[in-house]
Amino acid sequence: MTETAPFRRRVGSVRPSHLMFTGGVGSLIDLPNFSVLVKGLDEWRDEHAAVIDEPRLLAAVQRTLGKSVQHLRSAPWLEGLDKDPNGPASRVGVPVAPFPSWFRCTACNELGALNSGVFGFENSNPRKPHEARFFHARCKKKKPLAVAARFVLACTNGHLDEFPYIHFVHRGGKCLKADHPRLRMDDRGGNLGANVEIECINCGETRNIRDAQGSRGEENLPRCRGRHPHLATFDPQGCDRTPKLLVVGASNQWFAKTYSALAVPTPDAGALENKIEKHWTFFEGLAPNQYPWARSVGFEQFQEVKQWSDEEIAETVAKVRAKKEGSASGQQEGGGYPDLRTPEWEVFSAGRLPDPDDDFTLRRDIDGVPEALTGIYADVVQAERLREVRALIGFTRLDAPDPEDPELVRLVPLARSRPEWVLASEVRGEGIFFRLPEELLQEWEKRVADSHALRLHREAYVRYRRNRYSDRINKPSEFDEMAHWPGARFIALHTFSHLLIRTISLECGYSSASLSERIYSGTEDDPHRAGILIYTAVPDSEGTLGGLVSLAEPDRLTALTRRALADARHCSSDPLCAERLPQAPADFLHGAACHVCLFVSETTCERGNKFLDRRFIVPIDDPELALYPDLP
Repeated sequence: MTETAPFRRRVGSVRPSHLMFTGGVGSLIDLPNFSVLVKGLDEWRDEHAAVIDEPRLLAAVQRTLGKSVQHLRSAPWLEGLDKDPNGPASRVGVPVAPFPSWFRCTACNELGALNSGVFGFENSNPRKPHEARFFHARCKKKKPLAVAARFVLACTNGHLDEFPYIHFVHRGGKCLKADHPRLRMDDRGGNLGANVEIECINCGETRNIRDAQGSRGEENLPRCRGRHPHLATFDPQGCDRTPKLLVVGASNQWFAKTYSALAVPTPDAGALENKIEKHWTFFEGLAPNQYPWARSVGFEQFQEVKQWSDEEIAETVAKVRAKKEGSASGQQEGGGYPDLRTPEWEVFSAGRLPDPDDDFTLRRDIDGVPEALTGIYADVVQAERLREVRALIGFTRLDAPDPEDPELVRLVPLARSRPEWVLASEVRGEGIFFRLPEELLQEWEKRVADSHALRLHREAYVRYRRNRYSDRINKPSEFDEMAHWPGARFIALHTFSHLLIRTISLECGYSSASLSERIYSGTEDDPHRAGILIYTAVPDSEGTLGGLVSLAEPDRLTALTRRALADARHCSSDPLCAERLPQAPADFLHGAACHVCLFVSETTCERGNKFLDRRFIVPIDDPELALYPDLP
């Protein structure tokens, strides 16, 4: 991680996955002595960022951000930093800027902005970027540490701004004794929230930061200026949101919006079309008259299709191009998030599995589902190799983006202009795909459709939607309260997935935080989907050690399923957990579920531990609600 002018120093490092999910473009990253803001993609240099090839995901990103996006790229990195900390590798990284730019001297408590000229910067040891620090140059003590004043303003439109200390301490007015007043910040501690007093040294005015907290404190803050500091811009349309006080390090200052896709072959496509899809970025820009030259040079991508004639390759390239352009235009007309799950479901549920390759290898037991589990699963597929690619398309502040509703929260752009690439990461792993019997689910859906429990879940969803939208409902009469309701089938699949994940993590050697889920539930176009994929998703590991796939062997799968369903019948928090149902005025989206029995890491769950209820899987109160009333 590097820092641009005027400092031009390496000030720290983070994992590549950190830049995707917790500290990407526009986020604040807390370093030992100050915090920095990751700048927009306009400032990034991509010559040392590797291209990640995943045509299906790239097409989805283009539908959202525009055709200007030509590549998915990893975080920039160059080998050699350990050997030569002053060499070329030291100048490769992610551009950041100090933010907030107001600092407090730890010796005299003077508060000022970096551009006031009272603070200096030093980092004399290139091998220890964590020692980078600001100091108060005018203090009586010699170079005392200056730390960031830890308050900022943010709004639900994604704007971020400095806290207006001068405006705040003078109650919206100006200092009567100085045009550029000097301030002092006194942190008095305490256990009742922030107790920080701001004092104007020139005129003696004082005010506690508590006056800016809560709904009443918002009345003491100026209007949002529409600032995007990561882009160095102000929103030209202005901002009608009320800013809120945030402390640097708050978990709601930045939420990533990502797309994720598995590298699956195109269903029902021939081997040549699969290979063209795999290397689409190569073949897309290659004219048919260049094929003989590509054969003679021996490009790796062309070596995989050398057994086909130039005419066959050209015909297949044209077919793939037409399909991509057609699907892209259709998605833009339909709106909403791109559909990345349908091709995956079609591959996993197909009767004939695709040919194995380095990115995707499936295997199905020749004897089918174990006899003891025929009432539990319709199909079990071992995914011996998986490759997942994730792309960052934007972010939000204060409110997390909804995985189903693109209109819920406004995404903040990653660049001032249309980006030519977006940040992406890839992980390789293994997994198990479970398909549940359709007849079993349909019969269960009829039983629970009019149940009291499901009705309470629907009512809680309405309250949740209204509370999430809060002041964004401009026309209440047009507000669709049940939009994107996942349905009873999703709740059952999601709950069963969590039961399996918690049991699998005890058996396979991976922690539950190293596992991820993908739920393939029914849609309007295909109401009969009923699949669960549980797979490894560890960015810094190959994740193909075989410990997860081996659990799909008949004997181990039978024992695992029995244990998952048996454990679900009881929770250490019962009877409180077993009796829980979402009732007014609460808007939580789970029933009989808690950290003891069902909740998993947020990196594991695709819906943030929502839409969970054990009573829909096993009998804990009304047996009629249970999908599996008896143990296998």
